[in-house]
Amino acid sequence: MLTAPVRLLGDTDRAAVERLLDLEPYTGAQVAERIAAAGLSRRRQDARIFGCGNRSELDALCWLGANLIPVHVGPAAVAAFADLIGSEGRICSSIVGDATAVLPLWERLCPAWGYARDVRECQPLLVADAPAPVTADPEVRLVRPDEVDLLYPASVAMYTEEVGVSPVIDGDTGYRDRVRDLIRSGRAYARFIDGQVVFKAELAVITRHTAQVQGVWTAPEWRGRGLATAGMAAVVRDALRRVAPTVTLYVNDFNEAARRVYAHCGFRRVGTFATVLF
Repeated sequence: MLTAPVRLLGDTDRAAVERLLDLEPYTGAQVAERIAAAGLSRRRQDARIFGCGNRSELDALCWLGANLIPVHVGPAAVAAFADLIGSEGRICSSIVGDATAVLPLWERLCPAWGYARDVRECQPLLVADAPAPVTADPEVRLVRPDEVDLLYPASVAMYTEEVGVSPVIDGDTGYRDRVRDLIRSGRAYARFIDGQVVFKAELAVITRHTAQVQGVWTAPEWRGRGLATAGMAAVVRDALRRVAPTVTLYVNDFNEAARRVYAHCGFRRVGTFATVLF
Protein backbone atom coordinates (compact mmCIF):
# COMPACT_ATOMS: atom_id res chain seq x y z
CA MET A 1 0.00 0.00 0.00
CA LEU A 2 1.28 3.47 -0.84
CA THR A 3 1.49 5.73 2.18
CA ALA A 4 0.27 9.31 2.13
CA PRO A 5 2.65 12.24 2.73
CA VAL A 6 2.61 13.43 6.33
CA ARG A 7 3.63 16.82 7.69
CA LEU A 8 3.65 18.63 10.98
CA LEU A 9 0.76 21.08 11.21
CA GLY A 10 0.87 24.60 12.58
CA ASP A 11 -1.39 27.57 13.11
CA THR A 12 -1.43 28.37 9.38
CA ASP A 13 -3.28 25.07 8.89
CA ARG A 14 -6.00 25.87 11.38
CA ALA A 15 -8.81 26.52 8.88
CA ALA A 16 -8.19 23.20 7.11
CA VAL A 17 -7.98 21.38 10.44
CA GLU A 18 -11.25 22.86 11.64
CA ARG A 19 -12.98 21.84 8.40
CA LEU A 20 -11.77 18.29 8.90
CA LEU A 21 -12.83 18.22 12.55
CA ASP A 22 -16.31 19.39 11.56
CA LEU A 23 -16.59 16.15 9.58
CA GLU A 24 -15.98 14.21 12.80
CA PRO A 25 -17.96 16.10 15.47
CA TYR A 26 -17.91 13.18 17.92
CA THR A 27 -14.78 11.14 17.17
CA GLY A 28 -12.69 14.30 16.84
CA ALA A 29 -14.08 16.12 19.87
CA GLN A 30 -11.03 15.68 22.11
CA VAL A 31 -8.74 17.21 19.51
CA ALA A 32 -11.25 19.91 18.53
CA GLU A 33 -11.53 21.22 22.09
CA ARG A 34 -7.78 21.53 22.51
CA ILE A 35 -7.24 23.24 19.18
CA ALA A 36 -10.11 25.66 19.83
CA ALA A 37 -8.44 26.62 23.10
CA ALA A 38 -4.81 26.88 22.02
CA GLY A 39 -4.39 26.46 18.28
CA LEU A 40 -1.90 24.06 16.73
CA SER A 41 1.42 25.35 18.00
CA ARG A 42 3.45 22.70 19.84
CA ARG A 43 4.62 25.37 22.29
CA ARG A 44 1.07 25.92 23.45
CA GLN A 45 -0.22 22.37 23.14
CA ASP A 46 2.65 20.23 24.46
CA ALA A 47 1.75 17.94 21.57
CA ARG A 48 2.36 17.58 17.86
CA ILE A 49 -0.43 17.48 15.29
CA PHE A 50 0.36 15.73 12.02
CA GLY A 51 -1.74 15.85 8.89
CA CYS A 52 -2.16 14.14 5.54
CA GLY A 53 -3.24 16.21 2.55
CA ASN A 54 -2.60 19.66 1.17
CA ARG A 55 -2.87 22.96 3.00
CA SER A 56 -6.42 23.68 1.92
CA GLU A 57 -7.93 20.19 2.23
CA LEU A 58 -6.60 17.80 4.84
CA ASP A 59 -7.54 14.13 4.52
CA ALA A 60 -6.59 13.03 8.05
CA LEU A 61 -4.85 14.18 11.18
CA CYS A 62 -3.17 12.62 14.17
CA TRP A 63 -2.66 14.16 17.61
CA LEU A 64 0.49 12.98 19.41
CA GLY A 65 0.95 14.03 23.00
CA ALA A 66 -0.03 12.33 26.24
CA ASN A 67 -2.51 10.46 24.03
CA LEU A 68 -2.32 9.40 20.40
CA ILE A 69 -5.61 10.33 18.70
CA PRO A 70 -6.23 9.65 14.99
CA VAL A 71 -9.07 11.58 13.33
CA HIS A 72 -10.69 10.79 9.96
CA VAL A 73 -7.86 8.34 9.25
CA GLY A 74 -8.14 5.80 6.43
CA PRO A 75 -5.77 2.95 5.48
CA ALA A 76 -3.22 5.08 3.63
CA ALA A 77 -3.02 7.59 6.49
CA VAL A 78 -2.76 4.77 9.04
CA ALA A 79 0.30 3.47 7.23
CA ALA A 80 1.82 6.94 6.93
CA PHE A 81 1.26 7.91 10.54
CA ALA A 82 2.52 4.54 11.79
CA ASP A 83 5.71 4.80 9.72
CA LEU A 84 6.41 8.24 11.18
CA ILE A 85 5.40 7.65 14.79
CA GLY A 86 6.80 4.13 14.97
CA SER A 87 10.30 5.44 14.28
CA GLU A 88 10.19 7.19 17.66
CA GLY A 89 9.95 5.82 21.15
CA ARG A 90 6.48 5.74 22.65
CA ILE A 91 5.59 8.88 24.60
CA CYS A 92 1.81 8.47 24.87
CA SER A 93 -0.11 6.65 27.60
CA SER A 94 -2.88 5.53 25.26
CA ILE A 95 -4.17 5.39 21.70
CA VAL A 96 -7.84 6.33 21.56
CA GLY A 97 -10.39 7.13 18.88
CA ASP A 98 -12.37 5.57 16.07
CA ALA A 99 -11.77 1.81 16.15
CA THR A 100 -11.31 1.68 12.38
CA ALA A 101 -8.17 3.79 12.81
CA VAL A 102 -6.94 2.85 16.29
CA LEU A 103 -6.78 -0.91 15.80
CA PRO A 104 -4.88 -0.96 12.48
CA LEU A 105 -2.61 1.80 13.79
CA TRP A 106 -1.81 -0.29 16.84
CA GLU A 107 -1.22 -3.36 14.67
CA ARG A 108 1.48 -1.44 12.83
CA LEU A 109 2.96 0.21 15.94
CA CYS A 110 3.00 -2.92 18.11
CA PRO A 111 6.29 -4.35 16.74
CA ALA A 112 8.09 -1.10 17.57
CA TRP A 113 6.30 -0.22 20.81
CA GLY A 114 5.79 -3.66 22.27
CA TYR A 115 3.58 -4.43 25.27
CA ALA A 116 0.17 -2.81 25.82
CA ARG A 117 -1.45 -3.19 29.23
CA ASP A 118 -4.91 -3.49 27.72
CA VAL A 119 -6.58 -3.26 24.31
CA ARG A 120 -10.28 -2.41 24.39
CA GLU A 121 -11.37 -3.16 20.87
CA CYS A 122 -15.07 -2.34 21.06
CA GLN A 123 -16.33 0.72 22.90
CA PRO A 124 -19.70 1.83 21.51
CA LEU A 125 -19.82 5.58 20.84
CA LEU A 126 -23.18 6.94 21.94
CA VAL A 127 -24.99 10.25 21.48
CA ALA A 128 -28.07 11.90 22.96
CA ASP A 129 -29.62 15.06 21.53
CA ALA A 130 -32.76 15.27 23.66
CA PRO A 131 -33.48 15.06 27.39
CA ALA A 132 -33.68 11.53 28.76
CA PRO A 133 -37.12 9.87 28.73
CA VAL A 134 -36.72 9.04 32.44
CA THR A 135 -36.95 11.19 35.54
CA ALA A 136 -33.80 13.14 36.32
CA ASP A 137 -32.41 13.08 39.85
CA PRO A 138 -33.04 16.56 41.30
CA GLU A 139 -30.21 16.02 43.81
CA VAL A 140 -27.52 15.74 41.11
CA ARG A 141 -25.85 19.13 40.74
CA LEU A 142 -22.63 20.88 39.83
CA VAL A 143 -19.94 20.39 42.44
CA ARG A 144 -18.85 23.55 44.27
CA PRO A 145 -15.19 24.61 44.51
CA ASP A 146 -15.20 24.05 48.27
CA GLU A 147 -16.19 20.39 47.71
CA VAL A 148 -13.05 19.25 45.91
CA ASP A 149 -11.96 17.14 48.89
CA LEU A 150 -15.31 15.32 48.77
CA LEU A 151 -15.20 14.63 45.04
CA TYR A 152 -11.52 13.73 44.87
CA PRO A 153 -11.70 10.25 46.55
CA ALA A 154 -14.62 9.27 44.29
CA SER A 155 -12.66 10.43 41.23
CA VAL A 156 -9.65 8.33 42.24
CA ALA A 157 -11.88 5.30 42.85
CA MET A 158 -13.57 5.72 39.46
CA TYR A 159 -10.29 6.05 37.57
CA THR A 160 -8.70 3.08 39.31
CA GLU A 161 -11.74 0.91 38.64
CA GLU A 162 -12.04 1.93 35.00
CA VAL A 163 -8.40 2.10 33.90
CA GLY A 164 -6.92 -0.54 36.17
CA VAL A 165 -4.21 1.62 37.76
CA SER A 166 -4.37 4.46 40.28
CA PRO A 167 -4.03 7.99 38.91
CA VAL A 168 -2.01 8.95 42.00
CA ILE A 169 0.60 6.21 41.92
CA ASP A 170 3.28 8.87 41.39
CA GLY A 171 1.68 11.47 43.67
CA ASP A 172 -1.69 13.17 43.71
CA THR A 173 -0.91 16.77 42.79
CA GLY A 174 -1.61 16.49 39.05
CA TYR A 175 -4.81 14.51 39.39
CA ARG A 176 -6.13 16.68 42.20
CA ASP A 177 -5.52 19.73 40.01
CA ARG A 178 -7.46 18.02 37.21
CA VAL A 179 -10.44 17.44 39.53
CA ARG A 180 -10.23 21.02 40.79
CA ASP A 181 -10.20 22.37 37.21
CA LEU A 182 -13.29 20.35 36.29
CA ILE A 183 -15.13 21.79 39.26
CA ARG A 184 -14.05 25.37 38.60
CA SER A 185 -15.12 25.17 34.97
CA GLY A 186 -18.60 23.88 35.81
CA ARG A 187 -18.04 20.39 34.39
CA ALA A 188 -18.28 18.15 37.47
CA TYR A 189 -21.60 16.73 38.68
CA ALA A 190 -22.34 14.72 41.79
CA ARG A 191 -25.01 13.58 44.19
CA PHE A 192 -24.07 13.70 47.86
CA ILE A 193 -25.60 11.70 50.70
CA ASP A 194 -24.36 12.39 54.24
CA GLY A 195 -21.33 14.18 52.85
CA GLN A 196 -20.31 11.30 50.54
CA VAL A 197 -20.40 11.16 46.77
CA VAL A 198 -22.76 8.40 45.67
CA PHE A 199 -22.89 9.33 41.97
CA LYS A 200 -20.58 11.43 39.81
CA ALA A 201 -19.94 12.32 36.17
CA GLU A 202 -18.07 15.05 34.34
CA LEU A 203 -18.00 16.81 31.00
CA ALA A 204 -14.43 15.98 30.05
CA VAL A 205 -14.65 17.51 26.56
CA ILE A 206 -16.76 20.42 25.32
CA THR A 207 -16.96 21.65 21.72
CA ARG A 208 -19.54 23.60 19.79
CA HIS A 209 -20.89 20.24 18.59
CA THR A 210 -20.96 18.14 21.74
CA ALA A 211 -20.23 17.65 25.42
CA GLN A 212 -18.44 14.35 26.03
CA VAL A 213 -19.22 12.68 29.34
CA GLN A 214 -16.55 10.69 31.17
CA GLY A 215 -15.92 9.60 34.72
CA VAL A 216 -19.39 8.18 35.34
CA TRP A 217 -19.34 6.33 38.67
CA THR A 218 -21.70 5.13 41.36
CA ALA A 219 -20.44 4.19 44.81
CA PRO A 220 -20.41 0.35 45.04
CA GLU A 221 -22.77 0.22 48.01
CA TRP A 222 -25.34 2.29 46.11
CA ARG A 223 -25.36 0.34 42.85
CA GLY A 224 -28.51 -1.36 41.62
CA ARG A 225 -30.82 1.32 43.00
CA GLY A 226 -31.32 3.42 39.87
CA LEU A 227 -29.02 6.25 40.92
CA ALA A 228 -26.93 6.06 37.76
CA THR A 229 -29.92 6.25 35.41
CA ALA A 230 -31.50 9.19 37.21
CA GLY A 231 -28.10 10.82 37.64
CA MET A 232 -27.20 10.54 33.96
CA ALA A 233 -30.62 11.92 33.05
CA ALA A 234 -29.81 14.99 35.17
CA VAL A 235 -26.39 15.39 33.54
CA VAL A 236 -27.83 15.11 30.02
CA ARG A 237 -30.59 17.60 30.79
CA ASP A 238 -28.19 20.21 32.16
CA ALA A 239 -25.53 19.69 29.47
CA LEU A 240 -28.06 20.10 26.66
CA ARG A 241 -29.56 23.18 28.27
CA ARG A 242 -26.31 24.87 29.26
CA VAL A 243 -23.38 23.55 27.23
CA ALA A 244 -23.83 21.86 23.82
CA PRO A 245 -26.46 20.58 21.38
CA THR A 246 -25.51 16.92 21.94
CA VAL A 247 -24.05 14.75 24.68
CA THR A 248 -21.69 11.90 23.78
CA LEU A 249 -19.77 9.18 25.55
CA TYR A 250 -18.10 5.86 24.84
CA VAL A 251 -18.44 2.74 26.95
CA ASN A 252 -16.79 -0.67 27.10
CA ASP A 253 -18.94 -3.21 25.27
CA PHE A 254 -18.67 -5.66 28.18
CA ASN A 255 -20.08 -3.13 30.68
CA GLU A 256 -23.68 -4.25 30.31
CA ALA A 257 -24.93 -2.38 33.37
CA ALA A 258 -23.62 0.95 32.07
CA ARG A 259 -24.98 0.28 28.60
CA ARG A 260 -28.45 -0.31 30.05
CA VAL A 261 -28.23 3.00 31.91
CA TYR A 262 -27.33 4.89 28.74
CA ALA A 263 -30.06 3.17 26.74
CA HIS A 264 -32.64 4.16 29.37
CA CYS A 265 -31.37 7.75 29.08
CA GLY A 266 -31.98 7.83 25.33
CA PHE A 267 -28.45 7.45 23.99
CA ARG A 268 -28.08 5.86 20.54
CA ARG A 269 -25.00 4.32 18.97
CA VAL A 270 -23.23 6.32 16.25
CA GLY A 271 -19.87 4.53 16.03
CA THR A 272 -17.23 2.50 17.82
CA PHE A 273 -14.18 3.65 19.72
CA ALA A 274 -11.16 1.60 20.67
CA THR A 275 -8.52 2.28 23.31
CA VAL A 276 -5.01 0.89 23.72
CA LEU A 277 -3.66 1.44 27.26
CA PHE A 278 0.04 1.36 28.15
